[in-house]
Amino acid sequence: MSNTGLPESSDINEEQVGRFRNFKGLDKIRNSRFMKNPIVRILVDVLGILLTALVLSLLIKTFLIRSFYIPSGSMLNTLQINDRIVVNELVPNVIPLERGDVVVFRDPGGWLGPVSKNQVPFTTQVTDWFLSSFGVIAPDSDVHLVKRVIGIPGDHVVCCSDNGKLTINGKAITEPYIANGQSPSDIKFNVTVPANSYWVMGDNRGNSEDSRFHLDLPSKGFVNKSFVVGRAVLVSWPFAHFTWLDNYASVFKDVPIP
Repeated sequence: MSNTGLPESSDINEEQVGRFRNFKGLDKIRNSRFMKNPIVRILVDVLGILLTALVLSLLIKTFLIRSFYIPSGSMLNTLQINDRIVVNELVPNVIPLERGDVVVFRDPGGWLGPVSKNQVPFTTQVTDWFLSSFGVIAPDSDVHLVKRVIGIPGDHVVCCSDNGKLTINGKAITEPYIANGQSPSDIKFNVTVPANSYWVMGDNRGNSEDSRFHLDLPSKGFVNKSFVVGRAVLVSWPFAHFTWLDNYASVFKDVPIP
């Protein structure tokens, strides 16, 4: 190695020579007449930006956040049909779910019934994949569910008290997020949430096939942690509905530890 930091000629082996030649080849490409064309340079720059954005979007979608649309009215009036929501995927594996959180989860088994599998053209599949990578669409929203967490592991959830309210660990709660004119539940139940599971209910209690309707399934109506995609944190579209989603911590603040 010389004092200049460059290798002495005697220190250069064939592999290094090959690398130097490759660098020269790259220089020729960069300095070629083709690359000096301003239109080509702009196209190359735009392509590089798009590829970088795609990679970042894929990483964000895989590890941080996802977008879903709301296909039904089970969460009215909190969420409207066709609202688009942003979901924090760090929940619950990094950040625990809390009572009152709006949660997105895959079907734990039998909640959605038979799912039709229509043949989708390959070009449509590619387009859906590309647009979903940027969060423009959410093609798998119809095979996910959105509900509010009412009971966390260990909670004893009962419907209903003498005054018609849900009780959690013996504490009656008043639920301001329930759709106008709806009661906490027209179905009676008395459950204890097992470990790594949640009891979930829709805000539109009269039109939500939630945990109450699946007590006869192997899951007993509970949603295991492994099926949870994440916590819905905001409504992103349409812009007129833009809002952060509240988990109403004040509703559950006096609930005793299970």
